[in-house]
Amino acid sequence: MGRKDFSARILVSITGNKDSDWQSKLAEIKKYKITKVALFVECFTKVHREKIYAALLKSNIKQIPLVHIRHDTTKDELKFLTENFGSKYFTIHEEGFNHLTDWKGYYKNLFLEMNTDNFVSKKVKVEKIGGFCIDLSHFKVDEKNQSEEFKSIAKKMKNRALFACNHLNGYSYSKNTDVHTINNLNEFDYLTTLPKVLFGKVIGIETYNSIAEQLKFKKYVVKLLENKN
Repeated sequence: MGRKDFSARILVSITGNKDSDWQSKLAEIKKYKITKVALFVECFTKVHREKIYAALLKSNIKQIPLVHIRHDTTKDELKFLTENFGSKYFTIHEEGFNHLTDWKGYYKNLFLEMNTDNFVSKKVKVEKIGGFCIDLSHFKVDEKNQSEEFKSIAKKMKNRALFACNHLNGYSYSKNTDVHTINNLNEFDYLTTLPKVLFGKVIGIETYNSIAEQLKFKKYVVKLLENKN
């Protein structure tokens, strides 16, 4: 898979914060015979995550390369996802550096998603882990604000290997904010303004929209980015 093959790199995703969200997405995934997805469990408690994992084992999904985890995700969960779905990219927030010891043995599979609060803790050392998961809309916000997060990322741009994966959502120019429920395809147009180095090998769509809508987003974004690159 080449760096220019955005069709292979961009994955539809299981997202949401209610049982009905992931259940409806799994039903769509079965309908469209999709076997490779990204998974966002940041908004789900351990009880909910266990339900999701049990359902995944019964689904037609074979690969989940990228999983957005949360602070209470256990090492056993990482092992489960790795062994059953070949997961390689576990994405964390800056706060995740307070929990690194909980994930010992998986450091090089952890990838940092920067916040947009204009603060980077001294505990954040991306070299300790696998690299960056650039949330593309967050980067756009940080770039416009010339924030501490933007400066931190910009200093690392010469090291291409650190830019491994991405979260993909929309962006509002008028509000300078990320958009997780897409209402207009133009909310992806900001992607053409971003440096090539930011785009990793795996790009998970992080919107609350249905799988059917995500497939439309993917088609639109692939055309945008392949024309750009």
